[in-house]
Amino acid sequence: MTNSIAIIGGGITGLSSAYFIKKQRPDIDVTIYEATSRTGGKIQTYRKDGYTIELGPESYLGRKQIMTDIAKDIGLEKDLITNQTGQSYIYAKNKLYPIPGGSILGIPTDIKPFAKTKLISPIGKLRASMDLFKKPVEMQGDISVGAFFRQRLGHEVLENLIEPLMGGIYGTNIDQLSLMSTFPEFKRREEQFGSLIRGMRHEKLERQKQRQLYPGAPKGQFKQFRHGLSSFIEHLTEYVKEQGVKINFNTPVNDIVSSQIGYDIVTDEDKLTFDRILVTTPHQTFMQWFDNDPAFDYFKTMDATTVATVVLAFDEKNIENTYDGTGFVIARTSETDITACTWTSKKWPFTTPEGKVLLRAYVGKPDDSVVDEHTDEELVDIVKRDLKQMMTFKGSPDFSIVNRLPKSMPQYHVGHMDQVKAIQAHVKENYPKLRITGAPFEAVGLPDCIQQGKNAVSELLETI
Repeated sequence: MTNSIAIIGGGITGLSSAYFIKKQRPDIDVTIYEATSRTGGKIQTYRKDGYTIELGPESYLGRKQIMTDIAKDIGLEKDLITNQTGQSYIYAKNKLYPIPGGSILGIPTDIKPFAKTKLISPIGKLRASMDLFKKPVEMQGDISVGAFFRQRLGHEVLENLIEPLMGGIYGTNIDQLSLMSTFPEFKRREEQFGSLIRGMRHEKLERQKQRQLYPGAPKGQFKQFRHGLSSFIEHLTEYVKEQGVKINFNTPVNDIVSSQIGYDIVTDEDKLTFDRILVTTPHQTFMQWFDNDPAFDYFKTMDATTVATVVLAFDEKNIENTYDGTGFVIARTSETDITACTWTSKKWPFTTPEGKVLLRAYVGKPDDSVVDEHTDEELVDIVKRDLKQMMTFKGSPDFSIVNRLPKSMPQYHVGHMDQVKAIQAHVKENYPKLRITGAPFEAVGLPDCIQQGKNAVSELLETI
């Protein structure tokens, strides 16, 4: 008898899960249920008139190899592109400051660049240096990222360096953001070396050694594809279909019902039985099927931040940007609605035709409603207003695009990992032939979602 697995959700987690199932067990029947007309979830690339514009995630972290490995396997190795390296900035105190050289997510590893930066006052620098003499932070399970870094490096470094770089990744207030769910490696390095700065210095040396093993490799941290991230999704979709995976588009799942031999998937059209189920949807979606199970109550209160990507394309003669770099993030003490901006045509030159300039701004902070309360036209005006503090516009953009991602960034508050572990253990015990994974659980980066899919597939296949 042929085993069957249904995957609910055709985003990057669901799609890569199908890939891993077929790699390990090509004999298993796999069906993906996708509520929309396309795969890829938040990944969406706009291609027109020589532009390649990401409307969702912009790229992925290259040192997390799993996505690159799949890309090579499905024939995209020659399309891989590493970002142009260049100076990044932080907007604080109404000015753009270069991020000090040698820092890792704002944590100083080189004394000279940190000593020279005007972003941090002399008192703030002295306070940060105390990290070298402080004992490891005492923790009872978990702590907020804000509390941890305040104790290690002080308030000023947290506000002006750490928070702009880390807070935006997860769309969560840094004083609520769980350290053990997001950056546990910083705690491990602090414990190992007795100092966060010493630990990050070691991390930097390790990365340099890795680069020396591949002297010809590009220096950028991030990777993309010549035809955008959607090309990865398109190739992966075709690949899994060639392996026999069936994809049901425009097919929302109404219910999952336990049966004697497995689970029934109920849709508007039919009810089909599968031996095993893998759920990869956002928590707002999967809670409709587990609403009556109190073990899932955590997800009823788990918030998610609404964000929007606003793209502006200019003729180069109509914009004046004297900064040589790839973009900037914004300290939360600044009075702007945008949280960051990528100078896309500088960071990714392949995205933009000759003579044009492409900008991507990000709008939406935890606990604000700016995206919900404004029209697309108003959001464009808000972005232009904020960007005028850093650059000069001499005319209107050639075009603009607003892409809204409602409740798209799950907030990992303190204690999140313990909650997730308890729920996962409950699922294994009470739904032994079902697994739930994806961004609401452990990480939001693209390679992280792929890794979670792989891990869930391994667990599910062990039950066969």
